[in-house]
Amino acid sequence: MSFTEDEIAYLRSQPLARIATVGDDDQPDVVPVGFDYDGTHINIGGYRPAATRRHRNVLAGHTKVAVVIDDLVSTEPWIPRYLRVYGTATVVEGAEQPFLRITPEVSWSWNVNAGSGPMSMDTPPHRTVHR
Repeated sequence: MSFTEDEIAYLRSQPLARIATVGDDDQPDVVPVGFDYDGTHINIGGYRPAATRRHRNVLAGHTKVAVVIDDLVSTEPWIPRYLRVYGTATVVEGAEQPFLRITPEVSWSWNVNAGSGPMSMDTPPHRTVHR
């Protein structure tokens, strides 16, 4: 399975995500990042990515990651939306610098259907198994 058309449109409309990794000390680390969705993977680079904790955590073998892309459609009424992805990260050597390539395994989305249907706080999240 893959992301739905609404989920892909949402991914491509958002400039910022949050990635969570875990270090050797079992300390979770979450940071905001820019990202790119290439149709299969979520790719995360940034400023000097090889010097980041997330990059070191993945290189140390802690490849399980979580990525969240979210925003608020409205505060009156309160309408958040999000796409949460659990996946596996690998370090890929890019043309200019290395980046993390996230392979989605399971995802959940909520209210990402802007323009294609009503949004509701009562609708349960949509779950997809990508494996």
